[in-house]
Amino acid sequence: MSDGPEPQRPASGPANRGPTLAGQVGAKAARKLRARRHADRGVWFGLGMMGLIGWSVAVPTLLGAALGLWLDKAYPGGRSWTLALLVAGLAIGCLNAWHWVVKEDKAIQEEQEDGDE
Repeated sequence: MSDGPEPQRPASGPANRGPTLAGQVGAKAARKLRARRHADRGVWFGLGMMGLIGWSVAVPTLLGAALGLWLDKAYPGGRSWTLALLVAGLAIGCLNAWHWVVKEDKAIQEEQEDGDE
């Protein structure tokens, strides 16, 4: 006495289930092997990378400011070389940091692709 077709139950075959036990074990084993290969990349690696990026921004910024101070003292005038070169150094430092981040991201992506094969 129903007005329409009965709702169908989903099939209980293997196609609708999640990954098989063997697949889950294989994926976990692959993750462990990748982690062992890169055991040296721990907290210190991350802190070192942050330091590298920080210095790659700080050094050009400070060099630009120092050169600007010298130019302002040597050639006084209406423009502030200190401010202009500080901003230029900051821009160069940010581009440098971006370069390092992109390089590391590519390396991580390549390692993940190699691990998946």
